[in-house]
This record gives sequence, C-alpha cells and structure tokens, in this order.
Amino acid sequence: MILGGDAQGDLAEPVFRLEGDTAHPTRFAAGPWDPGLQHGGAPASLLAMIIDGLPAERPMQVSRLTLDLMRPVPIAPLRIETEVTREGRNIQTVDAVLSAGGKEVVRAHALRIRTADDPVPEDRRFDRSDLPDIPPAAAVHNLPFKVPGFSEALDLRPLRDQKPGFGAAWFHHLRPFVEGHETTPLMRMAAAADYCNGISRSLDFNEWTFINADLTIHITRAPRGEWILLEGQTWLSDEGRGLAHGMLCDRHGIIGRTTQCLVLARR
Repeated sequence: MILGGDAQGDLAEPVFRLEGDTAHPTRFAAGPWDPGLQHGGAPASLLAMIIDGLPAERPMQVSRLTLDLMRPVPIAPLRIETEVTREGRNIQTVDAVLSAGGKEVVRAHALRIRTADDPVPEDRRFDRSDLPDIPPAAAVHNLPFKVPGFSEALDLRPLRDQKPGFGAAWFHHLRPFVEGHETTPLMRMAAAADYCNGISRSLDFNEWTFINADLTIHITRAPRGEWILLEGQTWLSDEGRGLAHGMLCDRHGIIGRTTQCLVLARR
C-alpha cells in the first residue's frame, strides 16, 4: 500500500507512518531502481530512529550501524523487531529486523558506546577545516539517481567538478522521515550515507545497476546541525561487484565513514 498524495505535495507528508510495531511507507520511501521498492536510505533512517530510541543502562550513542539488505524492500508495511544482544556499562549491541509479508528484508546490527565528557586535546584529533561550501539550490542540476520518491524527502546539492568514481554532495531533510517523531542526527546521517554509490557512480545509470547489498556507517561523533556532507568514491571489479565508500562530515568537521558492497549488473 502506498500512502500519501501528490509527489509535489505538502512537505509535512512523511516517509513513514508508525502504527505500533509496524511502519507504513509512503511514496516518499521509493528508490531509483524500481518504484515499488524502497530506497536504502528509507529503512536505514527508520532503523536508526528505532535503535536510537532503545533504553540503556547509561547514555549511549551509536558508533557503528550495519544493515544487511536481505532482499528488496517493498513499498509495503514493515514489521519491526529489536533485541539487545549485549548490555554493558560501556557498550551495548543491538539487532533489529524489518520484515514484509513474513519475510526478513533488512537486518541491522548496531554497536552503541557510552557517552563521556572527556575532551581529547585538539592536536591529537584528526579533523578537517577545508569543507566545501554548500552550493545554492539554483546550481543543482538534474541527477539520474534523483527520481521521484525518497530523493524528494531530501535537499541534495552535489558539488561541481565531479568525475566518474568520485563525487560529493551536501544533504539535509525536507520532510519528516517518521510522522510524529523528530528527525535525529543519526537518521540524517543514515539517509545521506546510502547515497554513496549514487554520487560516486562511474557506470552509466541507464545501462547498469549497481545496487548495494549492505550499508555500514562508522560514527565518530553525532552530527551537529541539519546539513550532512558525503564525499564518496567507488571501486569496481570485473567480477560483478564493487565497493562504494566515503567520508561523512557536518559543517564543523568529520563525523564518520560509510561503506557499501555493490552488486553490478547490466540492465
């Protein structure tokens, strides 16, 4: 079932609506490969919210989030299940599963680390201050992977002077990801991270598919502000697979990295 109205409609229209332990996707969850299937950023941001909200013995933040995309995720109700697999003073591990029609479609594994107020000397931290400016909206060109669906939930601004296999873009959300729930920093980060194979593509979108079978995000600190920068790179093999990986930043510096294993196929 597709919920929602006109694709150009009210920006209050969410990507998902929650009813108990079931998430109902709207048309804004759709991806570029098939209008009946979800963009990977949609379940990634949903699971980020679910995992972020789990209780812990001490304040915790996600340091690693891995999604295994078990099968294509349909535009259909998704049942949510979670399990804390390790509860400790310093770390917590969590498994979360999304199922559609009784079949697992996404399995997530998260590592959470306790937060502590213990600043590291600035000269011992690796960071960067040479962040590119956010391009004005008028400078954004049509993108082959920016099709109706999840991309309409985001303001995506690619940088100029890109080349095959390399790319960068700034992202921020335009509409709520989950109705009635605040869009958290981790949700924004997860949504942007899944675009790595798109912005750094080296194959013609009209001739090839390069779908990611997984998504792993390593997080050094929580993003600050609404804008996320992704600088991506894609490596391809002649064995039908590839790897997309990239650095994630906010307007203050580095916040983490993302990787995706790619399945390559001719259309």
